[in-house]
Amino acid sequence: MIYVNGKPTDLAGPATIRDVLIGVDIDPETPGIAVAVNAEVATRGAWPTLEVADGARVEIVTATQGG
Repeated sequence: MIYVNGKPTDLAGPATIRDVLIGVDIDPETPGIAVAVNAEVATRGAWPTLEVADGARVEIVTATQGG
């Protein structure tokens, strides 16, 4: 189990950041997304290969426009 934005989330086996995004219905190709794993920002290029360990805390933020 990992925590995505504070919510417990089960994973089916090893998962990358890309897998986690897809699992929470976020298209990894969408611009304006930032991801941190255990308080360390993960670069977009690492998403397909960086595995998220059991117990990890993943924070996903999406940029929005507006004032």
